[in-house]
Amino acid sequence: MGAFADRLLKLKEEAGDPSYAEMSARLGAAASKSSLASAAQGRKLPSWETAWEFVRVLAVDRLGRDPEETEREWRELWERAKAVPSPDDTDTDTVDGAAAPMAHDDTAEAGTAHDDGATVGTADDDGAMAGTAHNDEPAPAPPTTAAEVVQAPAPSARRNRVLVSAMIAAAIILVGLTGFYLATTTGQDDPPARTPAKDDSAFVGDITYPDGSEVRPGSSFKKVWRIRNIGTTSWAGRRLARINTGPCRSPETVPIPPTAPGQTADISVQVRAPDKPGNCRIYWKMTDAQGQELFPDKRPVFLDVRVSAP
Repeated sequence: MGAFADRLLKLKEEAGDPSYAEMSARLGAAASKSSLASAAQGRKLPSWETAWEFVRVLAVDRLGRDPEETEREWRELWERAKAVPSPDDTDTDTVDGAAAPMAHDDTAEAGTAHDDGATVGTADDDGAMAGTAHNDEPAPAPPTTAAEVVQAPAPSARRNRVLVSAMIAAAIILVGLTGFYLATTTGQDDPPARTPAKDDSAFVGDITYPDGSEVRPGSSFKKVWRIRNIGTTSWAGRRLARINTGPCRSPETVPIPPTAPGQTADISVQVRAPDKPGNCRIYWKMTDAQGQELFPDKRPVFLDVRVSAP
């Protein structure tokens, strides 16, 4: 993906190195300036839609290259970059992200002899286990009779019996408290889970002047789009803001009717065609009541008409 990002940067330099804000606004890229900048950073592969808008405004619109050939060439480059595995998939000989520690050469292993001849966990010459004692130290004498073992239990055994009794008593108390809690809370209604608010939109279609429509030079016409509120947030005070320049004239912003979740809104703008034949394309993005752009990763809605000769 780094090689693909380098190609994008090289194309940007060939086209005069415009800023990402200029590419998104004046040049008419259907992607936000942050998305365009991220595409050229190489940290992750951009979506094909963002990559094509990056290439289209520079290679086709600014450098005048053939649209179909350019799209076919860059689509192939993008597919090859997508097929390259991520570095995160490389196996490493580490444990939880860190190399496994190596034992020092002078570390003694269990069951090996010390320099003074004592062996940890091995038997002395007389058959008694030496533990960590040297060979010249006598082993402790065993009990003389089985009766002594029964009549004088070891202190550790007594501690174990006390510990087990305490654990049983604690378990009985815990079971009783759990039953009391369940009895007192049965039937109480749990508070409903709160669903986080979601703000989203979807383009439904062109109501008037679909893409490629012809208009006469100097004529005035009304463009209408229909969009749907597919989120859980009601729209109020929102507008469509123009984000590029061009030969067609129109207001800089137009209002969006108040729209509840699940409803559609028809948005209209009055446009005046230029006096000379040519193409006319205007891009628009939704903003909130304070003029802040919303949905930066979504494609803008746009007007695309052809001004024909009289």
